[in-house]
Amino acid sequence: MAGALQEARHACARAAAIDERVAVVAAAEVTSHVGLLAAVPEDVRRAFAERVLGPLLAHDARAGTGLLPTVAAFLDCDGSWTRAAARLHLHVNSVRYRIARVEELTGRDLSTLGDRVDLLLALAVRGR
Repeated sequence: MAGALQEARHACARAAAIDERVAVVAAAEVTSHVGLLAAVPEDVRRAFAERVLGPLLAHDARAGTGLLPTVAAFLDCDGSWTRAAARLHLHVNSVRYRIARVEELTGRDLSTLGDRVDLLLALAVRGR
């Protein structure tokens, strides 16, 4: 029973975070990282996303590169170089180069689950 109450509280928090007048929250949103993010204050979420993605956003703006869409595609494709390359219409080596730049700029290692999760959460906060 306590678990159901906790889940209901998370659902309420998630619904309150949606900008629409009527909000329906699916069970999957409560039991995923989306529900977890809803429980974190908005200013904390935004600061986290800025710390993680700020270097990529600045580099993309300055150099006209597509590092942010590249890392988003890479993560959406479960770290598959070939699927990310196909989605982005790039050669696999181009994706590898871009991900290496992402790692340099962010100080993250995308071969590790923890760093992938950080980038995934930061992208979710931005609503990519």
